[in-house]
Amino acid sequence: MAKAAKKKAAKKAATKKSTNTKNKLGVKNSLVNNINAKKKKGTSRSKKDSTISKEAYKKMEDNWGKD
Repeated sequence: MAKAAKKKAAKKAATKKSTNTKNKLGVKNSLVNNINAKKKKGTSRSKKDSTISKEAYKKMEDNWGKD
């Protein structure tokens, strides 16, 4: 009987979804958080090798602080 209760509790815990979703860098998923986490880790790309367009970065900057 105890085994069944443990299995049920483990299954319930496994299906519980976290509201704080974090990516493999350990930060909440957002472009700014990802950029800053990579900078802190020391694996960020140079400006020349950026994968973000100037237009997309400008739009993102315009919305900083607005939720």
